Amino acid sequence: MTDIEPLINAIHQQYGYDLRDYARASLIRRLSLAMKKERLRDFNEFQDRLLHSPAFFYRLLGVLSVNVSAMFRDPDFYLALRRQVIPLLRTWPFIRIWHAGCANGEEVYSMAILLKEEGLYERSRIYATDFSELILEQAKQGIYSCKNVQTYIENYRLAGGKEDFSCYYRSDYDRVIIRNELKKNIVFAQHNLVSDGSFNEFNLILCRNVMIYFNNALKDRTLRLLHQSLCRFGVLALGKKESLNGTELGFRYDTLAENERLYRRIGW
Repeated sequence: MTDIEPLINAIHQQYGYDLRDYARASLIRRLSLAMKKERLRDFNEFQDRLLHSPAFFYRLLGVLSVNVSAMFRDPDFYLALRRQVIPLLRTWPFIRIWHAGCANGEEVYSMAILLKEEGLYERSRIYATDFSELILEQAKQGIYSCKNVQTYIENYRLAGGKEDFSCYYRSDYDRVIIRNELKKNIVFAQHNLVSDGSFNEFNLILCRNVMIYFNNALKDRTLRLLHQSLCRFGVLALGKKESLNGTELGFRYDTLAENERLYRRIGW
């Protein structure tokens, strides 16, 4: 793919989406994937379509969004949440959780299931955000392919699930649909970690496998935003390849589970 800097600047000027601090290798891969998906002949045609068709651009956001997900993905992480974070959440009368970069919602509903099983869902509110409205709409629906169910069941078991996983969804031909009782305390909303600010104070923030697509400057900005949004003694969850070690904010956190990248804020 040719030099993408002019295109990135044009997207920022025309649509207000700032991709300038995304890791270039990852961004080029995703743009190339979008070209192939749209069956465009060359980069010039791709650029022209992108800048003259808002509908095409918003479809592109679905490709740029980090949408690799699964119910109870990384079961050890959810097991650590049950054992080390849930006891902390119990100490608050009302629990606010921010799931930043929620993709298609599978991990959001996993959190809802965990909270329900631990008796905390009724006094919790989950804010699930992503920068792609298309992805958010899919997440709101909570409809997934039946072909993934066996993976969900095994992940749930390894994550310490306490019930029969089938009680959390209903089947409809080749689809599974998350039950409405798990959706009632979830707010899906558009939020861009690159350009938007803090919008609430949270007891738990999950921002997993999102910053691996950012350059160092954007990673630092994102960590500051998450820190500003987390209450004192709140918990921050990052992805396996992300860490607070060596960052400017690292000294303000205790490590709850290093392998699972769970940190508790201790300082202001």
